[in-house]
Amino acid sequence: MTLSQVGTAEAAGAEPSAPAPPAAERSRRTARAAVGGILAALLALTALSLSVGAGEVGPGRVLDYLLDTGGARADSHLALVVGDLRLPRTLTALLVGGALGVAGAQLQSVTRNPLAETGLLGVNAGASLGVVLGIAVLGVQTSYGYLAFAFGGAVLASGIVLAIAGSRGGGSPMRLVLGGSAVGATFGGLTGVLIVNSPEAYDRYRVWVLGSLAGVEGWTTLRQLAPVLGVGFVIALLTTRPLSALALGDDLARGLGHRPGATRAAVALAVTLLTASAVALAGPISFLGLLAGFLARAAAGPRVGRLTLLAGLVGAAVLTGADVLARVVARPFEAPVSVIVALIGAPTLIAIVRSRRTAALGMTDTAPAESSGRHGHPEEKAPKPDVVIRRGALSLLLPRRSVLAALGLATALLAAVVVSAHAGQSELGLGRTFQAVFGYGERLDVLLVQKFRLGRIVAGLAAGAALGLAGCLTQTLARNRLATPELLGVNDGATAAVLISVTASGTFGAWWAGPIGALVAVGVVTVVSGGLGARGYRVLVVGLAMSALASAVIQVAMARRSLSSASSLYVWTSGSLNGRDYEVAAPVLIGLAVLVPLALVVARRLAVLRFDDNVASSLGVDPGRVRLVCLLLAVALAGLAVGICGPVGFVALAAPVVAGRLAGPARVPVLGSALVGAVLIVLADTLGRVLISGVEIPVGIVTTVLGGPFLLWVLLGRKGNPA
Repeated sequence: MTLSQVGTAEAAGAEPSAPAPPAAERSRRTARAAVGGILAALLALTALSLSVGAGEVGPGRVLDYLLDTGGARADSHLALVVGDLRLPRTLTALLVGGALGVAGAQLQSVTRNPLAETGLLGVNAGASLGVVLGIAVLGVQTSYGYLAFAFGGAVLASGIVLAIAGSRGGGSPMRLVLGGSAVGATFGGLTGVLIVNSPEAYDRYRVWVLGSLAGVEGWTTLRQLAPVLGVGFVIALLTTRPLSALALGDDLARGLGHRPGATRAAVALAVTLLTASAVALAGPISFLGLLAGFLARAAAGPRVGRLTLLAGLVGAAVLTGADVLARVVARPFEAPVSVIVALIGAPTLIAIVRSRRTAALGMTDTAPAESSGRHGHPEEKAPKPDVVIRRGALSLLLPRRSVLAALGLATALLAAVVVSAHAGQSELGLGRTFQAVFGYGERLDVLLVQKFRLGRIVAGLAAGAALGLAGCLTQTLARNRLATPELLGVNDGATAAVLISVTASGTFGAWWAGPIGALVAVGVVTVVSGGLGARGYRVLVVGLAMSALASAVIQVAMARRSLSSASSLYVWTSGSLNGRDYEVAAPVLIGLAVLVPLALVVARRLAVLRFDDNVASSLGVDPGRVRLVCLLLAVALAGLAVGICGPVGFVALAAPVVAGRLAGPARVPVLGSALVGAVLIVLADTLGRVLISGVEIPVGIVTTVLGGPFLLWVLLGRKGNPA
């Protein structure tokens, strides 16, 4: 037994001299077979990549060039095609795929979350912001310029995440994930601000964001980033043993001589270097790190060393194969490699998560609930007694704190409506605006406010209330403040349905397309995953896979439209109330009139589900039925909201959290969440209209920019406890 094997056995708590159990030996043989198989596939794909291209240089001529048979390297055409184009492109695909695979496996190991992927550190969002800044502000037009700005933005985002995660005594896995999500959201919003005001920047960005290896020409860019990739691979290799110990828990890892904080920082550095270099070379290729980690874990098990090695090989093979397909499926053009990766990865990931082997790998379907309750915190004081109103045989129980919170939110909503109606009308005073809202005052004032302002405001109120209520239902259902309808592919399904309706009818604004797309997406995810309830983990994984596939298809559809059409659709896909009026808001208001009372009725039973299912059943509640009803309500509400203003982010996350803080932890804040969502949408839309003179920033971009800091404040601000 080698020293490394002794160390691994000791870290796992086994005697160094004890023979390996049969199960462990079978696992080793399976891992060796998987490595051998993937190496053979990788060699075949590499040969295929060198042999396939737009030119007529076949495998025989490529082999002649590689072996320099008969002075083949003196042929200038052959040297150009093989030496300057195919070789660097193939090697770049191998390195970028390997980097994303290793980074995904490392991030999944350090966060102990098999769903983690490199986008969690905000690397893709930072790289995108860097490229857009270079294009829009400095006029960068060269591939080398994109490379430099993408790498700089990626490193900046990762540095901020590391600083946030380690700001209170060392970074935990949850801090790393939440910090990356918050920074990624803020950087994504800033990217949207720049793009929405620069058609030229958007035109270049929409091609770059698809990810491609077509721009790899020659060895210059690869030679510049090869040292960075090398450093990232070395750091990842050095962290495999500490990560193995960290899997046993922080206390045991310290007892074995490791430092958990330093290990997590080293992993984050390795992930940053690998992913930033990959994004700089080939653009933001999403989903590959998640896919490679899943495939490697299914074949090799959770052992960190084998997992990291196999994930790197899988990532290299998948990206190389996807690049070959990208060159041949749409000749004489090239298909975006990110779409090919999604087409390959989504069915593969779904097949793996549906297999019986998933449970054997420890990927259970249940998720841990929050320890401090749904919205409350241990340090909150006990609520004051409720108010009971009696009249004869009738009585009404009014929760004091919830009623006060609802009255305060209603007042805030009225103020937000008045401010929004006043915004942009410099000649109209605030008092005259308030009168015009209720139909009093001069006729011109009333016409101006009620005709041109209130229609948009009402649409925003309806969309915000729907999003807030949908978020409240899903968060309470999952007992997780990070749970939003987007996890089930609702936003992507609804967005795709609206875009399809635009293509089919030639007109925009079909309110029914959003709910239909959302229901279809959830239906597909539910059927493919095998159902709800105990298969919640499968639902989540399949939802992520389908969302990645739908997002890639949507990006391709946007890239193939004319610039003017794509620019207008991009504004809507960012979340916008521009052009929305009473006609659009009316169906959603009718839906809210039906769905809000249903949600209030269901909320009483949903509150019981905060306890164990057995406790809920003993209290006369059917957990499966309540979950299904709540899921359908949330999907319908979110679909209606997307049909109005597009996929507005963070409102479904923030509204229930704010409402819960105001109303207290005793009840599900259904009404309060709807009111907070309406207030947030109206205020964000107002801010987007007045922030930059002469320019309107879509409401979704405003909520995204502000949502990142909010996420950090809510989830990391209480004594450093993100839960």
